[in-house]
Amino acid sequence: MTHSNELENAAAPASDATAALISQKAFVLFWTAKFVDVLAVQVQAVAIAWQVYALARQSVGISEAAFIVGMIGLAQFVALLSLTLFAGEAADRHDRRLIMIAALVVEIACAGGLFLLARDGHPALWPIIAMALVFGGARAFFSPASGAMGPMLVPRELLPKAIAWNSLAWQSASIVGPALGGILCAFSAATAYGAALGLYALAVVLLLCIRADTQPKVQPGSRKELILEGLSYVWTNKIVLGAISLDLFAVLLGGATALLPVYARDILHVGASGFGILKAAPAIGASSMAILLAFVTIRRRAGLYMFSAVAVFGLATIVFGLSKLLWLSVAALAVLGAADMISVYVRQTLVQIVTPDTMRGRVSAVSGLFIGASNELGEFESGLAARLLGAVGAAVFGGIGALAVTGIWASLFPDLRKADRLA
Repeated sequence: MTHSNELENAAAPASDATAALISQKAFVLFWTAKFVDVLAVQVQAVAIAWQVYALARQSVGISEAAFIVGMIGLAQFVALLSLTLFAGEAADRHDRRLIMIAALVVEIACAGGLFLLARDGHPALWPIIAMALVFGGARAFFSPASGAMGPMLVPRELLPKAIAWNSLAWQSASIVGPALGGILCAFSAATAYGAALGLYALAVVLLLCIRADTQPKVQPGSRKELILEGLSYVWTNKIVLGAISLDLFAVLLGGATALLPVYARDILHVGASGFGILKAAPAIGASSMAILLAFVTIRRRAGLYMFSAVAVFGLATIVFGLSKLLWLSVAALAVLGAADMISVYVRQTLVQIVTPDTMRGRVSAVSGLFIGASNELGEFESGLAARLLGAVGAAVFGGIGALAVTGIWASLFPDLRKADRLA
């Protein structure tokens, strides 16, 4: 998607920057911990979705079961919505590494609880949804602390590359995680939950090995004043506001990935292993794009790339929704993931570069709230749309909605559309 004249002389400096980034020991430990954590989250997510859908199908039809799966996303979003602003303020006041470790301890407890429920064989649905609610609360604290801690571990000139490599950690784990989760679910959901528990514990060990200073410089003011300051910053910076709200509404409407259990079982008829393949497909595309972005820099017309990527995301969602062939569905999801990666990279780079470290926790929290709304609330929206329109209708509707949002946001935020250099 990048023109050759915009990449002139970019490859060699990018390679030098990558080598310098790898030499940062604290960042490498942080990167590895994030990879392991996301791997655990993905394995656990596959297990929850498959288990809940299978339990629901014992008593209700396809559309109703898809709606119940969407309730998992709603539960996590409720926790995120309730806690994320307080979590952002905490990330700007307390040691960010310790916040991440504390959140991981809660995630370990949730994985242990889900493991015990799965061992029961036929658990009720409400305890699983309750666990998802608690897990969402832990992620509400983990995400802003993680987003604010990463830039503390690298020199400022390496920040764009660090963001690309952080995205690569997330996406590569999202490739392995769903496939691994599908394989483990073929044995049992309890096996998948046990593996997630072990991975969360490993992430804690890696974070404990980091010796860098991760305590932010505390700003004066009450908790309420600091939260309002962060919200004011996002609202008054129209490029930041436009970037994160574009992602919110595009992914909220285009969240077809929440329908993957329905497509795997009742449309494509590919079972648990096929579900893992479908779940991994967006991450395959995103990871491939993240690798490219880690070594090659977008030098000009960054805003245009982001809007174009969101439009491609919407088109790929429509293709996926209409597909009845596994290979075409996988290809559409891979394109969808690659397009989303470009949008994520541009948005995160813009936000991190312009935000002072003393405010990164709060701004990361607001950004995380928007991302969480697009993902978790998007799952609920997809489940609700599937109940009203059917799974295929819901996916197509979401893709059309993403295209509409692209056009509207390009008009509402002209400065974002014209954003040029990621500096």
